[in-house]
Amino acid sequence: MRDFFHRHRLSLFFLALILGALLLYSNALRQKQHTSLFESLVLSLTAPLLEGTDQLRYRLHQLWSDYLHLVAVQKHNQHLQQQLGEARRQLALREEMAQENIRLLALLNLRQGFNQPGLAARVIAADAVSWFRTLTIDRGLTDGLHEGAAVIAPAGVVGRIIKCTNHSARVLLLTDASSAAAALVQDSRTRGVVRGQGSYLSFDYADRLHPIKIGDQVVTAGTGGIFPKGLPIGSVSRVQQENYGLFQTVEVRPAVDFSRLEEVLVLLPEAP
Repeated sequence: MRDFFHRHRLSLFFLALILGALLLYSNALRQKQHTSLFESLVLSLTAPLLEGTDQLRYRLHQLWSDYLHLVAVQKHNQHLQQQLGEARRQLALREEMAQENIRLLALLNLRQGFNQPGLAARVIAADAVSWFRTLTIDRGLTDGLHEGAAVIAPAGVVGRIIKCTNHSARVLLLTDASSAAAALVQDSRTRGVVRGQGSYLSFDYADRLHPIKIGDQVVTAGTGGIFPKGLPIGSVSRVQQENYGLFQTVEVRPAVDFSRLEEVLVLLPEAP
């Protein structure tokens, strides 16, 4: 609208002068009691123009009113959009807090199932280069952590601490190639050792004469001094019987989804 007035300002100026002159002349004619032939002719010629001028003025007024209304509606719409964005942000924050409370409650329930003390910690970094085989948590020496401490989650075994600083610690995941833990098959009580293979675990030294089937649950054996007995490790995903040798080949799918860990529980040594 402002661009229109700016581009046609000269034409509008002369139009306003002409209309003003016609209006003044028309008013003068109305005040006279008698009109001459010339004045009557002028009135006849200018009457349609004056009538058109009134219509134009009305349309311009209506157009300007519509423009002002449109501006007001646009401002109101922007305000509503801002309110909607803020409401969505608050809803997302509340949902995130609710999910976090659920996870922390699961950790609390897990902690109450052990005789030894435990400390909740948040995952603050993950080693993506090595397929999440190490994690960094926000607890360290000042919180009573030490190297070798077991790290677990509600779903099962996570790993063990391999390095501590004052306020953080590095956790070696059970799936790392250098990780191992004594384990047993829950149903058959077949003992063995689980070792990390990157994305899965191998169950080594499983006696080939002991029945193991896909889907069997594997838990910690409680030996080795790191993990308490009975913690979930995973489920058997592959079994291969050989015609020779003492052991069978068994693969285990980890119970924990390491890529989605946000909080863990570190088991602390019992007080003397």
